[in-house]
Amino acid sequence: MSSKPVIGVVLDYETSNNFSKYPSYLLRENYFSSLISCGGIPFPLYHDKDLINSFVKKLDGIVLTGGDFDIDPKIYNQEINGTRGIKPERTNFELQIFQKFFEFDKPILGICGGEQLINVGCGGDLFQDINANFQTAIQHEQHNPANEVSHEVKIQSKTKLSEILNTDLIWTNSSHHQSVNRLGENIKLNAIALDGVVEGIEHDLHKWCVGVQWHPEFLNTKYDKMIIKDFIGHCG
Repeated sequence: MSSKPVIGVVLDYETSNNFSKYPSYLLRENYFSSLISCGGIPFPLYHDKDLINSFVKKLDGIVLTGGDFDIDPKIYNQEINGTRGIKPERTNFELQIFQKFFEFDKPILGICGGEQLINVGCGGDLFQDINANFQTAIQHEQHNPANEVSHEVKIQSKTKLSEILNTDLIWTNSSHHQSVNRLGENIKLNAIALDGVVEGIEHDLHKWCVGVQWHPEFLNTKYDKMIIKDFIGHCG
């Protein structure tokens, strides 16, 4: 038996005909390869609510992944005003499995939409469209490929993320049109873009619950790898 921690990775669910005429589970390969290269064993999580208790008991941590969809704003008591698409089955599964991993105090890493889900799951809400709420020159949906960085992010002092990275400024990629607005209960801001858009959050009371708005699984910089390695280290 391997002593490496086994990490649950939430799959995306697609029903369009772009990939198959049948419903499909999908996810980019680098969500898995980045975990492997940093010492973890990824385990894909399909959206079966009846298995959530089993998943939580057998897995050492979870990655809440991103995707080309938005959280239904009704969940955080807003009407649709900039939200582009929703996947209610996936979101409902993620909210439930997030709450269960949180209850068991097992490490949680939220990436992009996964960061937003952590905030909503803790009672916070979102800006449904950044460009409707910020005057900014930053392209939060960057035009260059995601395996390149595009803008700077300020790391907030006295946070878990600052302890992990030991720096106050990093460059990241960016692939989102929404962002965290009102912080959820016991959620702390740990990273912010130069235009004021929230780029990272963490939970004050959980041993390791961190969300970042960028995609560290591309391992564009040494700081991306530091985040994933620290997460896996706490899963062991």
